[in-house]
Amino acid sequence: MDRYNPFSRRESRTRSELATYRVLTLASWALVVAVSIYYSVKSPHGWGHNAHRIAVQNRLHPTAFSLNMIIVYIYFISLYLSQAGYLGHLFASAHQSERVVAAVAVGSHFIVNNIFHTLFVLLFVSGHFFWAEVMLLLNFVNLTSLYFRHPSASHPRGLVHTPTVAGPLAWTFVAIYWNGAIMVPHAQSLAMRILANVFVWAILAYGLFYVMIYADYSMGFALSILAAALGTGQFLRQIVALQWIFAFAVMSILFLATVAVAVPAWTGREPSVLVISRDSERAPLLDEQ
Repeated sequence: MDRYNPFSRRESRTRSELATYRVLTLASWALVVAVSIYYSVKSPHGWGHNAHRIAVQNRLHPTAFSLNMIIVYIYFISLYLSQAGYLGHLFASAHQSERVVAAVAVGSHFIVNNIFHTLFVLLFVSGHFFWAEVMLLLNFVNLTSLYFRHPSASHPRGLVHTPTVAGPLAWTFVAIYWNGAIMVPHAQSLAMRILANVFVWAILAYGLFYVMIYADYSMGFALSILAAALGTGQFLRQIVALQWIFAFAVMSILFLATVAVAVPAWTGREPSVLVISRDSERAPLLDEQ
């Protein structure tokens, strides 16, 4: 049965399977980029009065998790450009098989991520926030499964792990709160704001888990940027509030902890944290037959 399971660990991939991965990955990535760009600048037409482009939805539904869309757009521009680098790994020539092995190992989950994120964008801009939240939760399960099957130590961090695992997972975690706050009734009530003041610290706890346990500075930096988007969005929306103060505190603590892990890694020294490593899949990619 493993032969027909695209998510299974296998010692080799046939040439036809590799070709399928390449086609589906490129097609799904092109789709998600096109949809994201289109609905960043255009509003859906004929989808009802609740349909608006991404930034307008964020502005029309202010909550304690509203984000600064300029930072979010910069985040996604960087993410999509880094994913283009990942595609370069996936389409590397056969004699560079180690690069292709690292890329194809995450291929199935990356394709599913692109599909779920496309559906999320379509549902979000159309005002169907409940179903958008369902897409985010399903993608969170998909990406979390990917992370623990292929953690940061298993693959080249910059061109495989960061664009296909850490970047999308960090965004999905924060987006669950962003879209979820819009979905919940009476999001502007005092009780909801108090809950938001508590739940904002989940970003710090979530980020520190990956930074301190897996020494994954990619996750740390990604969540720091998104915490900055939250803090900036809240500050510009309501200066007299705790949420932006907490968000910037989360950003600062997480950023400093990430730097403390990243600098030793960049200089070739072991970070002074509990690091759980996993063996990489190093089997040949193509069947010899």
